[in-house]
Amino acid sequence: MVKLIVENSYNFWFSISVLCLVVEIIGAYGYLLCSGIAALIVGVIVYIIPQIIWEWQGFIFSVLIIAVAFLWWSLLSEPSYGESINIKMLNRRLYHLIGTHATLTEAMHNGIGRINIGDSSWRAKASHDLPVGTVVEVIKTESTTLVIRPIAS
Repeated sequence: MVKLIVENSYNFWFSISVLCLVVEIIGAYGYLLCSGIAALIVGVIVYIIPQIIWEWQGFIFSVLIIAVAFLWWSLLSEPSYGESINIKMLNRRLYHLIGTHATLTEAMHNGIGRINIGDSSWRAKASHDLPVGTVVEVIKTESTTLVIRPIAS
């Protein structure tokens, strides 16, 4: 059995590759993907150059696992062009409200009041008191408070 594996080691690497990739498809959550790809590459190398001894095959496999894992990590960690802005805004609902126009629903006292945007009521802050019904624009956010300024009509 061992003699058969040594004589046809590329079949061994192709089998390991298929086994890793099948188990990955079943649900290894990415752990065996790098091993399967590395085994496939070693199988191709051994098929092209069959004189490589098994110690070197194992070494090449080990180096390729690390190289493929690093490559996979670098591909997944960098957002593609145009996504970087969307990722910064992800789950930051208040940032999407900047530039929105709304009407004050409560008179402002000491620079604090409320505005309605959509179906939500938000705490608002301004540099000075404003009367009810003033049309305002959201210029920035501070925690869960919207900083507003009146829009000149």
